[in-house]
Amino acid sequence: MADPSVAGVTQQRTPDTSPVTVVGLGPMGAALAEALLANGNPTTVWNRTAGKADRLVARGARRAASAAEAVAASPVTIVCVADYPAMHAVLEPASGALAGRTVVNLSSGTPEQARDAVAWAEQRGARYLDGVIMVPPEAIGRPDTVLFYSGQSACYDAHRATLDVLGGAAQYLGDDPGLAVLYNTALLGLMYATINGFLHAAALVGSAGVASAALARIAGDWFVPSVVLPLCAGVTGQIDSGDFPGDAGDLRAHLTVIDHIVRTSRDQGMATDVPGALRDLVERAIAEGYGDKGYASLVELIRTPAG
Repeated sequence: MADPSVAGVTQQRTPDTSPVTVVGLGPMGAALAEALLANGNPTTVWNRTAGKADRLVARGARRAASAAEAVAASPVTIVCVADYPAMHAVLEPASGALAGRTVVNLSSGTPEQARDAVAWAEQRGARYLDGVIMVPPEAIGRPDTVLFYSGQSACYDAHRATLDVLGGAAQYLGDDPGLAVLYNTALLGLMYATINGFLHAAALVGSAGVASAALARIAGDWFVPSVVLPLCAGVTGQIDSGDFPGDAGDLRAHLTVIDHIVRTSRDQGMATDVPGALRDLVERAIAEGYGDKGYASLVELIRTPAG
């Protein structure tokens, strides 16, 4: 696996102006096409609903009459549709035009779907690069915008100047085509878990009449950068080595704290689902013999399905 901290951050280069096709013109696909047009790339566009291309055509894009015509127009086709089945549904009728071309898929899916898509593309004589977009449409085209890519490094290197147009802080994650989607899924899981934690915390202080903005200020200005992020960085060595010393606080000590969170939530008239799920996980870890281990030992239970 490539280490994106070493191999990934795209360096400043002069983006080229090669022809590009964009298939799928929802808000994100349209933003991709707009960035390419603004950069001077001859841009061909196609969407099942042809009217979605009108605004782009007015700005200089070429409207293709079919997906096959769109693919044939450019050496690179960027696909931005709902998911992988939608990508296959769109490109299958264009199979005859794919040979010798590159597909960059920015649709949502799973790592296994990304790996299957490589074989699908190769059977049709095309090269395939998988990617995910980590920003909203309005951020496309900025120098600090992050997109993740994975797949054959030669394919990425051949088109990285064009891909830089979409986001100047792109990261190439490695040859495994499933890595971009896997990173995206991991970060989305982190995002939702973090938001759920904040929502519970906001409800907890809100039960005493405290505005959530006050909590957000303390969390953002101090607690997250000074406490949470260093804790996360500090346990990475334990996660990778499988050694979880409990000298700074074992799971039994953490369970006492978590139980206080559950009890306080109940006392304040709140639901206990969020901290209750955490307590259940810690209790299971203790029952399985991790009681004297550090908090990061929970990763061993998370890695392995219960039962």
